[in-house]
Amino acid sequence: MSQQGYVAAPPYSQSQTGIGGFSSGFGPPNSSLHYGHYGDPNSSCSAPEPGVPKSTVPFGSSASVGPPPPGTHQFSQTNSQNGPSTPEQQPHRFQGPPPPCNSRLSYPPYSHRSQPAYPNTTSTSSTTQLANKLDSMQINSYGPGTAPSLLTSSGHPASFQGPQLSPPPAQQQVALPPGSQVPPPANNLNGLCAQPSLPPIARQDGIPGPVSPNPNLQQLSAHSSGPGYHPQQSNYGPQMAGSQLSYPGAFSGGPAQLSGPQQKKLDPDSIPSPIQVIENDKASRGGQIYATNTRGQVPPLVTTDCIIHDQGHASPRYIRCTTYCFPLSSDMAKQARIPLAAVIQPFAVVPPNETPLYVVSHGETGPIRCNRCKAYMCPFMQFIEGGRRYQCGFCNCVNDVPPFFFQHLDHVGQRVDRYERPELSLGSYEYVATLDYCRNNKPPKPPAYIFMIDVSYRNIKSGLVKLLCDELKTLLDKLPREEQEESSAIQVGFVTYNKVLHFFNVKSSLAQPQMMVVSDVGEVFVPLLDGFLVNFQDSRSVVINLLDQIPEMFADTNESETIFVPVIQAGMEALKAAECAGKLFIFHSSLPTAEAPGKLRNRDDKKLLNTDKEKTLFQPQVNSYEPLARDCVANGCCVNLFLFPNQYVDIASMGLVTLYTGGTLYKYNNFQLDADSPRFLSDLRKDIEKKTGFDAIMRVRTSTGFRATDFFGAIYMNNTTDVEMAAVDCDKAVTVEFKHDDKLNEDSGALIQFAVLYTSISGQRRLRIHNIGLNCSSQLADVFKSCETDVLINFFAKSAFKAILSQPLKMVREMLMNHTAHMLACYRKNCASPSAVSQLILPDAMKVLPMYMNCLSKSCVLVGRPEIPTDERAYHRQLVTSMGVADTQLFFYPQLLPVHSLDLKSDAIPAAVRCSEERLSEGGAFLLANGLIMFLWLGVNVPPELIQGLFNVPSFAHISTEATSLPDLDNPYSKKFKSVLKHIQSQKPYAMKFMIVKQREQPEMLFRQFLVEDKSIYGGASYVDFLCCVHKEICQLLN
Repeated sequence: MSQQGYVAAPPYSQSQTGIGGFSSGFGPPNSSLHYGHYGDPNSSCSAPEPGVPKSTVPFGSSASVGPPPPGTHQFSQTNSQNGPSTPEQQPHRFQGPPPPCNSRLSYPPYSHRSQPAYPNTTSTSSTTQLANKLDSMQINSYGPGTAPSLLTSSGHPASFQGPQLSPPPAQQQVALPPGSQVPPPANNLNGLCAQPSLPPIARQDGIPGPVSPNPNLQQLSAHSSGPGYHPQQSNYGPQMAGSQLSYPGAFSGGPAQLSGPQQKKLDPDSIPSPIQVIENDKASRGGQIYATNTRGQVPPLVTTDCIIHDQGHASPRYIRCTTYCFPLSSDMAKQARIPLAAVIQPFAVVPPNETPLYVVSHGETGPIRCNRCKAYMCPFMQFIEGGRRYQCGFCNCVNDVPPFFFQHLDHVGQRVDRYERPELSLGSYEYVATLDYCRNNKPPKPPAYIFMIDVSYRNIKSGLVKLLCDELKTLLDKLPREEQEESSAIQVGFVTYNKVLHFFNVKSSLAQPQMMVVSDVGEVFVPLLDGFLVNFQDSRSVVINLLDQIPEMFADTNESETIFVPVIQAGMEALKAAECAGKLFIFHSSLPTAEAPGKLRNRDDKKLLNTDKEKTLFQPQVNSYEPLARDCVANGCCVNLFLFPNQYVDIASMGLVTLYTGGTLYKYNNFQLDADSPRFLSDLRKDIEKKTGFDAIMRVRTSTGFRATDFFGAIYMNNTTDVEMAAVDCDKAVTVEFKHDDKLNEDSGALIQFAVLYTSISGQRRLRIHNIGLNCSSQLADVFKSCETDVLINFFAKSAFKAILSQPLKMVREMLMNHTAHMLACYRKNCASPSAVSQLILPDAMKVLPMYMNCLSKSCVLVGRPEIPTDERAYHRQLVTSMGVADTQLFFYPQLLPVHSLDLKSDAIPAAVRCSEERLSEGGAFLLANGLIMFLWLGVNVPPELIQGLFNVPSFAHISTEATSLPDLDNPYSKKFKSVLKHIQSQKPYAMKFMIVKQREQPEMLFRQFLVEDKSIYGGASYVDFLCCVHKEICQLLN
């Protein structure tokens, strides 16, 4: 196992109040607060200290979790830099995916007057103390039998020793020597992790900090600059006014310069790197065949390309788990605090070199199921009595084998036809369902797509309506179809609307389309049945005629008000009347202010930020949206919403129906035809052509001892077991959390079966089955060794984004920090080799978990700032809720590629570098992508031949940052770069907005928010600082 460099955290001379009640016994026995696993029914919270709000709603689950005690430390905020390159103090940066907006900055200018997103946490000595301690730290990896030595010669960090055999499980170790307390500097602006030199009493407005600054003191003026910072001459762009102070810990009352010795910097290469983890996995497992024939094996990372052979357990393209080894008991699970969860992407795309799912049909008999638990026949069933009966792997019930399914057993008790039947030998397959699985016991009709176009003044004037109508003429030929069919069975219909609804009759026998207007939007009805939903091939001439007429018909409109809820109601009623499932494609641009159900007002109130009422901004404004979503799901009506806003449109309300029905939300801020149409059309084409399951319902079955308790995704839950989705496409994932209800068995393991009943694009009712088996162990080390960090982050993001509907943001951020520390403290206490407390030891499988948890904590959804539009936060919250593991991985830790080192002679893409300003160079060009947006960052000294090759202009000064794409040029640079762009884009569901950013120009601020290892301009800690704070928490827990 290759070992890597490690980070040091300062030795803290005095520990603060520990967190008690932790099942492994961390924390003093008399501590007043108890923490359990998220949603653990047994977790309890005794009375909090006066003035501390008591959390009543759990994080992603159903039970109470108390607030962290005053000792819980805030994300550290030091001025220590993330690397060795420049002595200047860098401006702080914000990580949070920005709006897919126009090439101009969509956030207002950053201001030092805005309230920090995190509270002040002041200390008197931490920065200098950290700096002085770091040069005597030891960086060490050790093998069995080697005791870690604690001291190295002072002055330089010890170079790390090469890979050695490490005790199972592999771990990362970071050492700090014992040392005397460094005297505090006169003033310190940035408390890293506060020393208790002031009484530890107060709890601030953000994440609780132990020290109380004077609340009457104001922040320092905008002109102060940090140590060694030369205004306007920093390597990377202009200095922002007040940028030094836009994070917590800004504490006035003294000179702006930090006194004390010049701080020394921790080498960023010495701390675990996500890039290194990704590259190591690619090197060891990339391009190989991964066979799923072993229970509980950990698959290659989502970032590693390999060929997957299904040999009895579902492919990791369909299912990934937070850990592939469950703890035996609930007590062990509470001690480890590792969430037990799976992310299921039931319709994930399978590459051409892998086998598509087999379809099994048992005719009118239907699928074979266990009589007791109703699990479907799968490789986990054990045949007995010569093959006449089988024992269910989930509930152990013994069932008779139907006569038509009987087969003899071989000498090892396996059926002789095992490998001829997909349901006995594969982890994933499909069954053809019988009428018993259909609505009203009638075979379903093929689904329908209804296009609903907002023809108000703005959409007509922007050219959107004409663009859309022109595109649909060719796009309708590409509706999805089964492989064996010549044309698509999907029917289409058309509605336009502003304050009223216009339905169109496009029956094939008509010479011209006919329009019918419904002006009673309070009680919507569908004015025609015959001729509204048609087969495009049959009615082609009438539909083309209609699409030509719509832009002209409304060309002179002055109507700017729109309705919204009645539009969805009309589409749903049309599908209901036609007795089929389907999708509504709604193209909408403004807040629905016309008098009608679902009317909204602008409620975007910045005064609610960082208050207990901030959560209302993420909840629907009026109560007509939730019942509408419920009705849509009941009728198999999925809503896809394309938004084109130029101001607040209340996505938390308008996007709700989309979220609950399994639809997709797309947003194009300040839509401009020339700049944004390629992205919009790409999204529309991809969405229409997606393979989708309609009118779907998913059931999760487990073997005895544990059960599914919580579900996150673009889903609707009418009860505790049925996951309903009006539609589910290849990009949608559902995250499922499991809890113990009994002890598990090491021999039989933990078995899970996901069954999705759905209607195919041709109108056939089918069951898609995915099975996976996990190991169980009484050893915590096995549980930690089998973890997958990317899946943990998917779970934590979804549960945190659900929690903000009911809890203050600061409490949610505290929970993330606290949970990280508890997991790592449990590992340190129970699994790691004995070593000094000053060493930070990370399990090998989770060594970059703190990095990702920090990225999540400072994402724009969890950081309330006046500069970040509320709609942007609601939009990101909704997207992440239905993301799969690969998408959340890139979203929270963007890919940063050095474009200047492209190898023009090979197809290889250059290795990514870490997301930090340290990695940029004036002579380089870098491409950053996070799944929603792409930046091409250009250093001031980028080589002229690269500029000429990509832009066809002679110099850096000639490059226009207004461009949203690059010219098509016939040269190796351009072709290679375009192929890299195409490759990155092809793997992601959304067309990414492309922006060109030049070093030292204003838009660089937007780009910097994505350099997630650095400090954020909105108050989030850098990776180094966060790691130090996590280490401090762990030390407190262990004391």
